[in-house]
Amino acid sequence: MTDLFRVGVIANTHGIRGEVKVFPTTEDPQRFKKLKEVILDAKNEQIKLEVSSARFFKNLVIVKFKGIDNINDIEKYKGCDLYVTRENAIPLEEGEAYFADIIGSKVVTDEGEDFGELTDILETGANLVFVVMHEGKEVLLPDIPDCILDVDTEKQIVKAHIMKGLLD
Repeated sequence: MTDLFRVGVIANTHGIRGEVKVFPTTEDPQRFKKLKEVILDAKNEQIKLEVSSARFFKNLVIVKFKGIDNINDIEKYKGCDLYVTRENAIPLEEGEAYFADIIGSKVVTDEGEDFGELTDILETGANLVFVVMHEGKEVLLPDIPDCILDVDTEKQIVKAHIMKGLLD
């Protein structure tokens, strides 16, 4: 189980006073307004930064960090990921799980056979789609009650019914 969740990527600087344009990778970009702290993954180190302000521009979030007041102090972090701790993540509703907690899970069929490994989750307009590596190929399983029967985050097992036509 991971304790850090990516919420954005620093896309570029904004102005000369240390603000950055962040491409949000979170389900709810409005959460940046409430964020107090993020962790910057600077490749060779992780830096805790306090968020002093956030506003929105097109599909980006303009973020200002406390103590960073110059473009030169932040420019080197372009392309770096921003994370929050599990405690600061969006709370889960009943029956929900964080993607990071189930990616890598073993997928078994409703008949008890090993099927593959969950390698990714795609968000579509209608439902989520689980990407499963099965016999060297990617198989897409829709996250609907007829197909995904159970997700056990503790044991990292996804139980699935392989519907007719999914392997064709």
